Amino acid sequence: MSAREPIATTIPETAAQSQPLRLAAALLHWINAVAAAASAVAAGIAGCVLTWEVVGRYFLKIPSDWQDELSVFLLVGATFLSAGWIQALRGHVGIDALSHILPPALDRARRFLADLASLAFCTFFCWKSWTLLQEAWEDGQTSNSAWAPPLWIPYGLMSLGMTLLVLQLALQLLPQHRR
Repeated sequence: MSAREPIATTIPETAAQSQPLRLAAALLHWINAVAAAASAVAAGIAGCVLTWEVVGRYFLKIPSDWQDELSVFLLVGATFLSAGWIQALRGHVGIDALSHILPPALDRARRFLADLASLAFCTFFCWKSWTLLQEAWEDGQTSNSAWAPPLWIPYGLMSLGMTLLVLQLALQLLPQHRR
């Protein structure tokens, strides 16, 4: 299996699997891939913005206050939007030592329980992200800087990213998608 091949969204052709589920898994795979590409671009832009901040502030003596906040927004978006794609590759931090010493059946049970616990935690985090987004939108919250960008932007990116992660974890818990 190559590093580019997604693990959890590889959809085996089985008679028991429904066409709508295959379509939903393929759509989620596509959305996660687009979100991961956008995350890579956002991380690159954040690097450029921070580089400009160093050059502008220390070498050209141009004061500004927007770069740090913009970089934080971009990196928050990159982190959360790429989470579902990384989970599809099982690229999140894990303990592989156990998988090498446990019998296959016990290792599958361990992975299932870890995915279930992750789904429970991420579902709660997702719900809280959406409540933060709603609150920021309704109250018109902005950051405390002079630039004062609206806080619904990072909360929206966080909410969308956590939703993609929860959907990916739920898909991985389905019997035909577990490995």
